Order: sequence, then C-alpha cells, then structure tokens
Amino acid sequence: MEPLDLTPDMLLRAYAIGVFPMAEDRDDPDLFWIDPRMRGVIPLNGFHVPRRLARTIRQGRFVVTFNEAFEDVMEGCAETSNRRPRTWINDKILTLYASLFRMGHAHSVEVWFEGALVGGLYGVTLGSAYFGESMFSRERDASKVGLVHLVARLTRGGFTLLDSQFVTRHLENFGAIELPRAEYRTLLAEAIAGDADFHRDYYENEIEEFMRSLN
Repeated sequence: MEPLDLTPDMLLRAYAIGVFPMAEDRDDPDLFWIDPRMRGVIPLNGFHVPRRLARTIRQGRFVVTFNEAFEDVMEGCAETSNRRPRTWINDKILTLYASLFRMGHAHSVEVWFEGALVGGLYGVTLGSAYFGESMFSRERDASKVGLVHLVARLTRGGFTLLDSQFVTRHLENFGAIELPRAEYRTLLAEAIAGDADFHRDYYENEIEEFMRSLN
C-alpha cells in the first residue's frame, strides 16, 4: 500500500466509512489504512465488569478525569514495555489526533494515583460512535478502570457504538465481540447518523449508579 499523507478532515471521513490508520512502528514515518475483515466492538448494552475490578472501582483508589491530559495519554499509549516492545503510534499519529482533540472529535480518559498519571485511553467520536484507539497502564487495573468510566460516560451521553478495532482476551472480559465487516458497517452508519454528547456533565455518584445498573 502507498503511504498516507493525512489531514484531520480526511481522517474523520475515513472513520465514517470504517477504516483507520496505523504505523508499522513508532519510528516509521508512514501510515497505512486498516480495514479489518472482523471488527471488534464492545456492546454498550452488554458491558460486563469483572467482580474483582468492580471492587477496585468501589474502593476509589484511582481518580478519573476526562480530556485533561490528552497528549500525555497519547504519549503513554505510545510507550514501549517488556509486554509491548513495539507501538503503532508514531509522530504523525500523535499530531493528527491532537488536532482532532482540538476540533472536539477526540477524547481521553485519564487515571491518576497520588497525583501521577498511571493509565488512560483515548479515542475518536463521530455522531454516536466512539472509536477506541489505545490504552495504557502503569499501575494494575488503571486502564481497566478508565474503560469502565468511559462506558459510563458513553452510556449517559447517548452513544450507541463503542468500536475497539480488534478483540483481545483483555477486552473479552468486558464483553467485546467480533462482527463481520458488512455487519459492522451497518451499525457504523446508524451510529454516525446519531447524536451523542461526550461532554455531558458527570455528577458525584454517577459511577456508583452505573455500576449498580450492570447488576
């Protein structure tokens, strides 16, 4: 495939038809379109929180915020580790999605412990669809806690589609499934035509009420 020279508007149009860019490696300057034959989705009406994680959330060990450190979250997701020796997030990805954030089409979830950023995730929004891009964790369960808070916000904000791109064993614990490309695109078209609000205000006990609603 030919390398891509993308703009933020081109990127949004790509998401609207079901494709997204990735790089081969952090140091590779080129981007390529990805259009999986089987697409990962986390059904918002079938979301599951493992019991141990639910206890962690109720303990309030972490502080969770939204859109307060978007670029720091992206940098965290771009970090390499022993478990993840390579990353697909290169400098072009960082620049493009920071632009989407400033346009109001990308959002982050930050997870803090004792004032330090220890986990988070980010993604893109169009209509009532949220396209999850990446997550990271520097403390056990940090990214998982962020995902639960994300789903609570998406549910309250009227979102209908949470795209995870692919399904991992980690995401299967939350109810993630794979859909054939054609079925996914039908759901995508409906979600793109919908209306949702990521910025809808939280209230103090919202995560507790969301957790109770899952029982």
